[in-house]
Amino acid sequence: METLLLNGDDVDSNARLGDVIDAVEDAFAAYARGNVQMPAKSYIDLPQYNGDFRSMPAYMDAGDWDAAAIKWVNVHPDNPAEHELPTVLGTLVYSDPETAYPLSIMDGTVITEKRTGAAAAVATDHLAVKDARSLGLVGAGVQSYTQLAAIAEVRPIEEVVVSDLDDERIRRFVDAFADQFDVREGTITEVGHCDVLSTVTPVREPIVGPNDLGEHTHVNAIGADAEGKHEIADDVLRAAKLVIDDYEQCTHSGEINVPWSNGVLGPEDLYGELGDVVVGELDGRTAADGVTVFDSTGLAIQDVAAAHVTYERARERGDGYEFELV
Repeated sequence: METLLLNGDDVDSNARLGDVIDAVEDAFAAYARGNVQMPAKSYIDLPQYNGDFRSMPAYMDAGDWDAAAIKWVNVHPDNPAEHELPTVLGTLVYSDPETAYPLSIMDGTVITEKRTGAAAAVATDHLAVKDARSLGLVGAGVQSYTQLAAIAEVRPIEEVVVSDLDDERIRRFVDAFADQFDVREGTITEVGHCDVLSTVTPVREPIVGPNDLGEHTHVNAIGADAEGKHEIADDVLRAAKLVIDDYEQCTHSGEINVPWSNGVLGPEDLYGELGDVVVGELDGRTAADGVTVFDSTGLAIQDVAAAHVTYERARERGDGYEFELV
């Protein structure tokens, strides 16, 4: 028996967004039904290198298939400028739950990008207005590209408005999608008045307030993935239909972590978890809803789901490099 090695290009070509979105939705459903094991994400803080490591193990039973994996991932903001490396580097070990055999070692950076976009797409599909045609993006970094590609899988996006402090990043983003969408730069208020808004920044002081949003905008709050990060104003979170991916992670390191720790938000302010919306235990978007917010911290079961479809398709196509690890 051999282990399949998949580099970033292999993962990119085999992790088709439509398949990843479906698998991630299955993961949220399995989570809601109690068919997962997912220990809390653990952190190793490295202030001397302005970075950290995170370990994310999980097992999920989706009914037709089950899978297990662990992702070892980092965030080192100085990497691009000082080392010519990505800010985020990930490695994922995908294992057979029955035997524990390591079926694949694969690049986890692309997996992270795609499953994060897929989670926003699942939330958008359940919480945004059905005829959403405009998408706003605060932040024009790597994840903004996947947010657009994934959300366009579930809504007929035509207009895209992007805001970023870096003019060069905006230019690259606009150039990348000019042939597919009506895409332009805009202020945060212009971005926030789109039908769907994704925020993908590392800020620690809110940059999107109540006046920056349309009456029925759905917000995917993606950027807050560690304690102290906070993109959306407390007033928005209190007034919105607020859906989270996981209670423990969101209260510790998600968009709600700062107002939660300050006592500004409490359990009564949470509508529920996305998994419960996916399985129908809670309603998604209703006619009475105004602004909706999805707090996405990124779950290990999303990595497992994305790794599963990537591995299965790579095996079918004969991609990757097989080697004897055990």
